[in-house]
Amino acid sequence: MDATRTRLDTTPERAIAGLENSLDITEADIALALGISVRSLRRWGSGESHPQRESRTRLARLVALAGHLEEAFGEDADEWLGADSRYLGGLKPIEALRAGRMDRVEDALEALDSGIVL
Repeated sequence: MDATRTRLDTTPERAIAGLENSLDITEADIALALGISVRSLRRWGSGESHPQRESRTRLARLVALAGHLEEAFGEDADEWLGADSRYLGGLKPIEALRAGRMDRVEDALEALDSGIVL
């Protein structure tokens, strides 16, 4: 993922709400993907606190990933997240996200973009 896609171009509150809506994933899923607690995520979502450096970068990456999924699958992005992936060794992309392996999901999407049948 290039550096331009790791900059958060919105508020954390909007980013979190957008992720929940566009990917149809839970707060717990987002927190796991970011490697933070649900409590921290809720504090960001309410504007009570803000993500710092690495967390902000990971949030920006997740927002970029959501955009990539929307471009690739439209409204069916949540179906791809919940489907078994041969590229991920039988894991579902959502499971990889929950394990904090956003990089693996990004790689799977890059492979799809390159025409590799997953």
